[in-house]
Amino acid sequence: MSDSSAKRWYLLQCKPRQDQRALEHLERQGYRCLQALHSIESLHKGQLRVLDEPLFPGYLFIHLDKVEDNWLPIRSTRGVTRIVAFGGRPTAVPEEVIDRLNRPPAASIIPALLPGDSVRIDEPGLRQIDAIFLARDGDERVVLLLKLLQRDALVKVPLSRVSIAEK
Repeated sequence: MSDSSAKRWYLLQCKPRQDQRALEHLERQGYRCLQALHSIESLHKGQLRVLDEPLFPGYLFIHLDKVEDNWLPIRSTRGVTRIVAFGGRPTAVPEEVIDRLNRPPAASIIPALLPGDSVRIDEPGLRQIDAIFLARDGDERVVLLLKLLQRDALVKVPLSRVSIAEK
């Protein structure tokens, strides 16, 4: 029997949009897994939300002993497509990569709106007008740039009245 130092991290590819399902089923079988997440802002119906999303959508890391662990149940786990391999052999992920992914994230959140993004205003008097997002003005308002009558105009509107413009 080998010691825990023989265990290494490997990469699993999941079926489309089934990362969470695969993670739950693998953990239920007793496997140690890692799903790297990052925080993003999302603008939904004028409300900013902070969501945790997979850093590598469609992939999970799993901690296994190359020799002793039975890999067959992994391949048949719901949500799992395959074990990532090169030359037909599963390739271990360097421990430094896993250590870095396990560190607490810095307080950085990917913003929903960046300066220069196109938005659509749904404010009385300005309905369905396209504008350019410039900045936030507190938690509830945003500063936008409009092009009206061949002139640039800055307006402040409630965040709840702004949506991301269709491309």
